[in-house]
Amino acid sequence: MGKAGAARKLASAAAYGGGGLSVLGAGLYGLLRAEAKLARRAIGETTGPPPDATGWYGRGRPSPAIRIALLGDSAAAGYGVSRVVETTGALLASGIAEKADRRVHLRSYAFIGARSSDLGAQVARALPVGPHLAVILIGANDVTHSVLPSQSVRHLSEAVRQLRTAGVEVVVGTCPDLGTVKPIAPPLKQVGRAWSHRLAAAQTIAVVEEGGRTVSLASVLGPEFEAAPAIMFGPDRFHPSAEGYRRLVDVMLPSTLAALGFAPDDEAEPEARRGEGVLPVTTAAIQAVKTAGTEIDGTEVGGSRRGVRGLWVELRHRRQTPTFATEGPEAEEEPADLTRLGPDKPRGRGSHDPRPPG
Repeated sequence: MGKAGAARKLASAAAYGGGGLSVLGAGLYGLLRAEAKLARRAIGETTGPPPDATGWYGRGRPSPAIRIALLGDSAAAGYGVSRVVETTGALLASGIAEKADRRVHLRSYAFIGARSSDLGAQVARALPVGPHLAVILIGANDVTHSVLPSQSVRHLSEAVRQLRTAGVEVVVGTCPDLGTVKPIAPPLKQVGRAWSHRLAAAQTIAVVEEGGRTVSLASVLGPEFEAAPAIMFGPDRFHPSAEGYRRLVDVMLPSTLAALGFAPDDEAEPEARRGEGVLPVTTAAIQAVKTAGTEIDGTEVGGSRRGVRGLWVELRHRRQTPTFATEGPEAEEEPADLTRLGPDKPRGRGSHDPRPPG
Protein backbone atom coordinates (compact mmCIF):
# COMPACT_ATOMS: atom_id res chain seq x y z
CA MET A 1 0.00 0.00 0.00
CA GLY A 2 1.35 3.45 -0.92
CA LYS A 3 1.61 6.35 1.51
CA ALA A 4 -1.55 8.00 0.21
CA GLY A 5 -3.49 4.77 0.56
CA ALA A 6 -2.14 4.24 4.06
CA ALA A 7 -3.15 7.74 5.11
CA ARG A 8 -6.65 7.28 3.70
CA LYS A 9 -6.96 3.93 5.44
CA LEU A 10 -5.84 5.35 8.78
CA ALA A 11 -8.20 8.30 8.52
CA SER A 12 -11.06 6.03 7.49
CA ALA A 13 -10.32 3.59 10.32
CA ALA A 14 -10.32 6.46 12.79
CA ALA A 15 -13.63 7.76 11.50
CA TYR A 16 -15.35 4.38 11.70
CA GLY A 17 -13.57 2.90 14.71
CA GLY A 18 -11.49 0.36 12.79
CA GLY A 19 -8.25 -1.12 14.02
CA GLY A 20 -5.86 -0.11 11.26
CA LEU A 21 -3.27 -2.67 12.41
CA SER A 22 -2.87 -4.13 8.92
CA VAL A 23 -1.27 -0.87 7.76
CA LEU A 24 1.98 -2.04 9.38
CA GLY A 25 1.29 -5.72 9.90
CA ALA A 26 0.85 -7.63 13.15
CA GLY A 27 4.44 -8.97 13.23
CA LEU A 28 5.96 -5.54 12.68
CA TYR A 29 3.66 -4.07 15.29
CA GLY A 30 4.89 -6.58 17.87
CA LEU A 31 8.51 -5.79 17.04
CA LEU A 32 7.82 -2.08 17.36
CA ARG A 33 6.33 -2.54 20.82
CA ALA A 34 9.39 -4.44 22.03
CA GLU A 35 11.86 -1.95 20.57
CA ALA A 36 9.85 0.98 21.91
CA LYS A 37 10.33 -0.30 25.47
CA LEU A 38 14.10 -0.31 24.94
CA ALA A 39 13.99 3.21 23.52
CA ARG A 40 11.99 4.54 26.48
CA ARG A 41 14.50 2.95 28.85
CA ALA A 42 17.36 4.64 26.98
CA ILE A 43 15.60 8.01 27.06
CA GLY A 44 15.03 7.66 30.80
CA GLU A 45 12.43 9.00 33.16
CA THR A 46 11.49 12.65 33.38
CA THR A 47 13.02 14.54 36.31
CA GLY A 48 10.31 17.11 36.92
CA PRO A 49 7.81 19.37 35.22
CA PRO A 50 8.98 22.07 32.83
CA PRO A 51 8.53 25.77 33.68
CA ASP A 52 4.88 26.81 33.32
CA ALA A 53 4.41 29.23 30.42
CA THR A 54 0.88 30.20 31.49
CA GLY A 55 0.41 33.94 31.77
CA TRP A 56 0.33 37.29 29.99
CA TYR A 57 2.62 38.36 27.15
CA GLY A 58 3.07 41.55 25.14
CA ARG A 59 3.87 44.07 27.83
CA GLY A 60 2.73 47.53 26.79
CA ARG A 61 0.92 46.28 23.70
CA PRO A 62 -2.70 47.27 23.08
CA SER A 63 -5.82 45.28 23.74
CA PRO A 64 -8.09 43.59 22.75
CA ALA A 65 -6.11 40.59 23.85
CA ILE A 66 -5.78 37.16 22.25
CA ARG A 67 -6.41 34.07 24.35
CA ILE A 68 -4.46 30.90 23.45
CA ALA A 69 -4.72 27.34 24.77
CA LEU A 70 -1.65 25.13 24.37
CA LEU A 71 -2.46 21.42 24.36
CA GLY A 72 -0.45 18.26 23.92
CA ASP A 73 2.66 16.51 25.16
CA SER A 74 6.13 17.37 26.46
CA ALA A 75 7.04 19.21 23.25
CA ALA A 76 4.13 21.58 23.88
CA ALA A 77 5.00 21.85 27.57
CA GLY A 78 8.67 22.57 26.79
CA TYR A 79 10.20 19.71 28.73
CA GLY A 80 13.99 19.75 28.94
CA VAL A 81 14.62 23.47 29.41
CA SER A 82 15.18 25.25 32.69
CA ARG A 83 13.88 28.76 31.95
CA VAL A 84 10.29 29.65 31.11
CA VAL A 85 11.41 31.95 28.28
CA GLU A 86 12.80 28.86 26.52
CA THR A 87 9.53 26.92 26.52
CA THR A 88 7.28 26.41 23.52
CA GLY A 89 4.49 28.40 25.14
CA ALA A 90 6.60 31.46 25.98
CA LEU A 91 8.21 31.48 22.53
CA LEU A 92 4.86 31.13 20.76
CA ALA A 93 3.01 33.72 22.85
CA SER A 94 5.87 36.20 22.57
CA GLY A 95 5.98 35.79 18.80
CA ILE A 96 2.23 36.25 18.40
CA ALA A 97 2.22 39.30 20.68
CA GLU A 98 5.00 40.96 18.69
CA LYS A 99 3.76 40.12 15.20
CA ALA A 100 0.08 40.85 15.93
CA ASP A 101 0.91 43.80 18.22
CA ARG A 102 -1.62 42.59 20.78
CA ARG A 103 -1.68 41.45 24.35
CA VAL A 104 -1.69 37.66 24.56
CA HIS A 105 -2.82 35.36 27.34
CA LEU A 106 -1.53 31.80 27.00
CA ARG A 107 -2.63 28.93 29.19
CA SER A 108 -0.80 25.62 28.91
CA TYR A 109 -2.68 22.36 29.47
CA ALA A 110 0.08 20.17 28.01
CA PHE A 111 1.93 17.65 30.15
CA ILE A 112 4.81 15.23 29.87
CA GLY A 113 3.93 11.84 28.44
CA ALA A 114 0.56 12.90 27.00
CA ARG A 115 -0.85 10.86 24.15
CA SER A 116 -3.72 11.63 21.82
CA SER A 117 -6.11 9.89 24.24
CA ASP A 118 -5.33 12.61 26.81
CA LEU A 119 -6.54 15.43 24.56
CA GLY A 120 -10.18 15.04 25.59
CA ALA A 121 -9.40 15.97 29.20
CA GLN A 122 -7.21 18.87 28.11
CA VAL A 123 -9.94 20.22 25.82
CA ALA A 124 -12.49 19.92 28.64
CA ARG A 125 -10.28 22.13 30.82
CA ALA A 126 -9.56 24.64 28.06
CA LEU A 127 -13.05 25.28 26.69
CA PRO A 128 -14.50 27.07 29.74
CA VAL A 129 -11.73 29.67 29.43
CA GLY A 130 -12.93 30.59 25.94
CA PRO A 131 -9.72 30.55 23.90
CA HIS A 132 -9.56 32.16 20.49
CA LEU A 133 -6.91 29.66 19.34
CA ALA A 134 -5.85 26.17 20.39
CA VAL A 135 -2.38 24.96 19.40
CA ILE A 136 -1.89 21.19 19.66
CA LEU A 137 1.39 19.24 19.55
CA ILE A 138 0.77 15.49 19.84
CA GLY A 139 1.76 12.14 18.39
CA ALA A 140 5.34 11.29 19.40
CA ASN A 141 4.30 9.39 22.54
CA ASP A 142 1.67 7.51 20.56
CA VAL A 143 4.47 6.19 18.34
CA THR A 144 6.91 5.35 21.14
CA HIS A 145 4.11 3.59 23.06
CA SER A 146 2.94 1.77 19.93
CA VAL A 147 -0.59 3.14 20.05
CA LEU A 148 -2.51 2.07 16.97
CA PRO A 149 -2.56 5.00 14.52
CA SER A 150 -6.31 4.67 14.03
CA GLN A 151 -6.83 5.19 17.77
CA SER A 152 -4.49 8.18 17.85
CA VAL A 153 -6.21 9.87 14.95
CA ARG A 154 -9.69 9.23 16.33
CA HIS A 155 -8.85 10.95 19.62
CA LEU A 156 -7.27 13.91 17.82
CA SER A 157 -10.24 14.22 15.49
CA GLU A 158 -12.67 14.30 18.42
CA ALA A 159 -10.63 16.99 20.17
CA VAL A 160 -10.51 19.22 17.08
CA ARG A 161 -14.25 18.72 16.50
CA GLN A 162 -15.07 19.88 20.04
CA LEU A 163 -12.84 22.94 19.73
CA ARG A 164 -14.18 23.96 16.33
CA THR A 165 -17.79 23.45 17.46
CA ALA A 166 -17.04 25.94 20.23
CA GLY A 167 -15.69 28.43 17.67
CA VAL A 168 -12.02 27.96 18.55
CA GLU A 169 -9.44 28.15 15.77
CA VAL A 170 -7.16 25.09 15.80
CA VAL A 171 -3.58 24.63 14.61
CA VAL A 172 -2.05 21.16 14.99
CA GLY A 173 1.65 20.44 14.69
CA THR A 174 1.65 16.91 13.29
CA CYS A 175 3.79 14.03 14.54
CA PRO A 176 7.51 14.67 14.03
CA ASP A 177 9.87 12.26 12.29
CA LEU A 178 11.19 10.07 15.10
CA GLY A 179 13.76 8.45 12.85
CA THR A 180 16.33 11.09 13.85
CA VAL A 181 16.08 10.59 17.61
CA LYS A 182 19.37 9.12 18.88
CA PRO A 183 18.08 6.74 21.62
CA ILE A 184 15.86 5.03 19.05
CA ALA A 185 17.96 2.32 17.38
CA PRO A 186 17.34 0.18 14.29
CA PRO A 187 15.03 -1.44 13.41
CA LEU A 188 12.74 0.81 15.46
CA LYS A 189 14.35 3.88 13.88
CA GLN A 190 13.22 2.86 10.38
CA VAL A 191 9.84 1.59 11.54
CA GLY A 192 9.32 4.65 13.73
CA ARG A 193 10.06 6.92 10.78
CA ALA A 194 7.49 5.15 8.59
CA TRP A 195 4.96 5.04 11.43
CA SER A 196 5.38 8.73 12.32
CA HIS A 197 5.12 9.78 8.65
CA ARG A 198 1.91 7.84 8.18
CA LEU A 199 0.48 9.08 11.45
CA ALA A 200 1.30 12.68 10.46
CA ALA A 201 -0.44 12.25 7.10
CA ALA A 202 -3.51 10.74 8.76
CA GLN A 203 -3.52 13.49 11.40
CA THR A 204 -3.55 16.06 8.61
CA ILE A 205 -6.54 14.49 6.90
CA ALA A 206 -8.50 14.12 10.13
CA VAL A 207 -7.77 17.64 11.42
CA VAL A 208 -8.70 19.38 8.18
CA GLU A 209 -11.87 17.31 7.89
CA GLU A 210 -12.89 18.70 11.29
CA GLY A 211 -12.14 22.31 10.34
CA GLY A 212 -8.66 22.79 11.77
CA ARG A 213 -5.37 23.41 10.01
CA THR A 214 -2.09 21.54 10.34
CA VAL A 215 1.60 22.37 10.21
CA SER A 216 4.06 19.64 9.36
CA LEU A 217 6.74 19.02 11.97
CA ALA A 218 7.88 15.82 10.28
CA SER A 219 11.39 17.00 9.48
CA VAL A 220 11.72 19.77 12.05
CA LEU A 221 13.75 17.24 14.04
CA GLY A 222 15.45 16.14 10.85
CA PRO A 223 18.70 17.12 9.10
CA GLU A 224 19.33 20.25 11.16
CA PHE A 225 18.91 18.32 14.42
CA GLU A 226 20.81 15.31 13.10
CA ALA A 227 23.75 17.51 12.07
CA ALA A 228 23.98 19.24 15.47
CA PRO A 229 22.37 16.97 18.08
CA ALA A 230 24.34 18.54 20.95
CA ILE A 231 22.77 21.92 20.13
CA MET A 232 19.26 20.98 19.02
CA PHE A 233 18.53 18.13 21.45
CA GLY A 234 18.40 18.33 25.23
CA PRO A 235 20.33 16.12 27.68
CA ASP A 236 18.07 13.09 27.14
CA ARG A 237 18.73 13.27 23.36
CA PHE A 238 14.98 12.92 22.76
CA HIS A 239 13.43 16.26 23.65
CA PRO A 240 14.54 19.48 21.94
CA SER A 241 16.91 21.94 23.58
CA ALA A 242 16.15 25.64 23.90
CA GLU A 243 17.45 26.10 20.35
CA GLY A 244 15.36 23.16 19.22
CA TYR A 245 12.17 24.65 20.66
CA ARG A 246 12.97 27.96 19.01
CA ARG A 247 13.23 26.14 15.68
CA LEU A 248 9.91 24.37 16.31
CA VAL A 249 8.12 27.66 17.09
CA ASP A 250 9.69 29.36 14.05
CA VAL A 251 7.93 26.69 11.98
CA MET A 252 4.58 26.99 13.79
CA LEU A 253 4.31 30.77 14.23
CA PRO A 254 3.33 31.84 10.68
CA SER A 255 0.37 29.45 10.63
CA THR A 256 -0.84 30.46 14.08
CA LEU A 257 -0.81 34.09 12.94
CA ALA A 258 -2.75 33.13 9.81
CA ALA A 259 -5.33 31.24 11.86
CA LEU A 260 -5.88 34.39 13.93
CA GLY A 261 -6.22 36.59 10.85
CA PHE A 262 -2.81 38.24 11.04
CA ALA A 263 -1.19 36.76 7.92
CA PRO A 264 0.66 39.28 5.72
CA ASP A 265 -1.43 40.77 2.93
CA ASP A 266 0.87 39.28 0.29
CA GLU A 267 0.04 35.77 1.54
CA ALA A 268 -3.68 36.07 0.84
CA GLU A 269 -3.49 33.54 -2.01
CA PRO A 270 -1.24 30.51 -2.63
CA GLU A 271 1.83 31.18 -4.79
CA ALA A 272 2.67 28.52 -7.37
CA ARG A 273 6.31 29.62 -7.52
CA ARG A 274 6.62 28.71 -3.84
CA GLY A 275 5.16 25.26 -4.42
CA GLU A 276 1.78 26.28 -3.02
CA GLY A 277 -1.59 25.43 -4.45
CA VAL A 278 -4.98 23.77 -4.09
CA LEU A 279 -4.92 19.96 -3.92
CA PRO A 280 -7.02 17.01 -2.74
CA VAL A 281 -6.39 16.50 0.97
CA THR A 282 -4.65 13.11 0.72
CA THR A 283 -2.20 14.30 -1.93
CA ALA A 284 -1.45 17.40 0.12
CA ALA A 285 -1.04 15.40 3.34
CA ILE A 286 1.63 13.17 1.76
CA GLN A 287 3.49 16.19 0.43
CA ALA A 288 3.34 17.95 3.78
CA VAL A 289 5.12 15.09 5.54
CA LYS A 290 8.23 15.81 3.49
CA THR A 291 8.73 19.48 4.42
CA ALA A 292 8.59 21.04 7.87
CA GLY A 293 6.39 24.10 8.05
CA THR A 294 3.97 23.00 5.33
CA GLU A 295 0.50 24.21 6.25
CA ILE A 296 -2.70 22.46 5.16
CA ASP A 297 -6.08 24.15 5.47
CA GLY A 298 -9.49 23.55 3.91
CA THR A 299 -10.75 25.68 1.02
CA GLU A 300 -13.32 25.69 -1.80
CA VAL A 301 -13.14 25.06 -5.53
CA GLY A 302 -16.09 26.22 -7.57
CA GLY A 303 -18.10 26.81 -4.41
CA SER A 304 -17.58 23.26 -3.13
CA ARG A 305 -15.34 21.99 -0.33
CA ARG A 306 -15.07 18.55 -1.95
CA GLY A 307 -14.13 17.15 -5.31
CA VAL A 308 -14.14 13.62 -6.71
CA ARG A 309 -10.87 12.93 -4.82
CA GLY A 310 -12.06 14.28 -1.50
CA LEU A 311 -11.70 17.50 0.45
CA TRP A 312 -10.05 20.47 -1.27
CA VAL A 313 -7.21 22.07 0.70
CA GLU A 314 -4.64 24.80 0.34
CA LEU A 315 -1.02 23.72 0.72
CA ARG A 316 1.08 26.66 1.93
CA HIS A 317 4.76 27.31 2.71
CA ARG A 318 4.37 30.46 4.75
CA ARG A 319 7.38 32.70 5.18
CA GLN A 320 9.01 32.39 8.55
CA THR A 321 9.11 35.64 10.48
CA PRO A 322 12.33 37.38 11.58
CA THR A 323 13.71 36.71 15.04
CA PHE A 324 11.57 38.09 17.86
CA ALA A 325 12.30 38.87 21.49
CA THR A 326 11.05 36.33 24.03
CA GLU A 327 9.56 37.36 27.34
CA GLY A 328 8.40 35.49 30.40
CA PRO A 329 4.74 35.38 31.48
CA GLU A 330 3.29 38.20 33.51
CA ALA A 331 0.39 37.79 35.95
CA GLU A 332 -2.20 40.55 36.11
CA GLU A 333 -5.95 41.09 36.13
CA GLU A 334 -7.79 40.38 32.90
CA PRO A 335 -8.83 43.44 30.88
CA ALA A 336 -12.53 43.79 30.17
CA ASP A 337 -12.13 43.26 26.42
CA LEU A 338 -10.20 39.99 26.67
CA THR A 339 -12.73 37.80 24.91
CA ARG A 340 -13.02 39.70 21.67
CA LEU A 341 -10.63 40.54 18.87
CA GLY A 342 -10.52 43.99 17.38
CA PRO A 343 -12.58 44.99 14.35
CA ASP A 344 -9.46 45.95 12.39
CA LYS A 345 -8.39 42.30 12.09
CA PRO A 346 -10.91 39.59 11.22
CA ARG A 347 -10.66 36.72 13.63
CA GLY A 348 -9.64 33.46 12.02
CA ARG A 349 -10.71 32.39 8.59
CA GLY A 350 -11.48 34.57 5.61
CA SER A 351 -14.82 34.94 3.89
CA HIS A 352 -13.97 32.15 1.45
CA ASP A 353 -14.32 29.54 4.18
CA PRO A 354 -17.80 27.99 4.57
CA ARG A 355 -17.34 27.39 8.29
CA PRO A 356 -18.70 30.03 10.66
CA PRO A 357 -16.13 32.27 12.33
CA GLY A 358 -15.32 31.48 15.92
